[in-house]
Amino acid sequence: MSNITAAMVKDLRDKTGAGMMDCKSALTESGGDMEAAIDWLRKKGLSKAAKKAGRVAAEGLIGIAVDKHAAALVEVNAETDFVARNDEFKDFVKTAAGLALEAGGDAEKLLAKPMGGGTVDSTLKELIAKIGENMSVRRATAISVDHGVVASYVHNAAGPELGKIGVLVALKSHGDTDKLMALGKQIAMHVAAAAPIALTPEHVSEDILERERAVQRDIAAQSGKPANVVEKMIEGRMRKFYEEAVLLNQVFVIDGETPISKVVEKAAKELGTPIELTGFVRYSVGEGVEKVDSDFADEVAKMAGH
Repeated sequence: MSNITAAMVKDLRDKTGAGMMDCKSALTESGGDMEAAIDWLRKKGLSKAAKKAGRVAAEGLIGIAVDKHAAALVEVNAETDFVARNDEFKDFVKTAAGLALEAGGDAEKLLAKPMGGGTVDSTLKELIAKIGENMSVRRATAISVDHGVVASYVHNAAGPELGKIGVLVALKSHGDTDKLMALGKQIAMHVAAAAPIALTPEHVSEDILERERAVQRDIAAQSGKPANVVEKMIEGRMRKFYEEAVLLNQVFVIDGETPISKVVEKAAKELGTPIELTGFVRYSVGEGVEKVDSDFADEVAKMAGH
């Protein structure tokens, strides 16, 4: 049996909001498999999490560079928030974002780009030596449209185009650029808050769908209803899943009632030209990176009698 650590229990609690002992039981039952433990809690009705939360556990900044028809995001991590607030670190992230746009969002090409007296990679190593804390360019991406705009939004801003959450939204249209940018920024703000996992139902990966169906099938089967009724229940639950997880199906957080698809349609009518939301990217600093919280670990260990 896998050793269930206090840090694992905390991580699961952060992801699901379930009770500490329930999280410990889930991890024990699943042999320490985090994803299986999340599903176990959901099947028991102890968690409402529809997808992995991607706990933020690393420090750093998201940098954005925008050039109307294209934009790029870059995430640069550091060990502490103190360094993330350092002006030299901010300057590095801001410059790296611009170079990421030139590199088309390719992280390897970005690291090889000229910066200072060397490359992005060598400049980062010099910064590490100077500040005395490990840092890394974790990822980068870029999106573009042939005509239209790529709008951006940063949340918890640490400076212009720098923050803890960064979002890009691509709108393909021949409409007024300023109005498209305004619409794109509102949708980007929605993405920052709602964290969709895909643009349309067709964009959701088959692995995620299979996992969700399995969870919903297990929950529905517990009702004791006939198989044909259970299948209808699953269909209804999957529709709800799409409403919560797919951008175009989500309800706009700004008005609380209109699906994003309808928001785009309405804007197209007002501008008198078609608008297509072709893609989005959302980065949150440290999402998916695990970090042991020793204080909490000690607390739980004591409660468990170890």
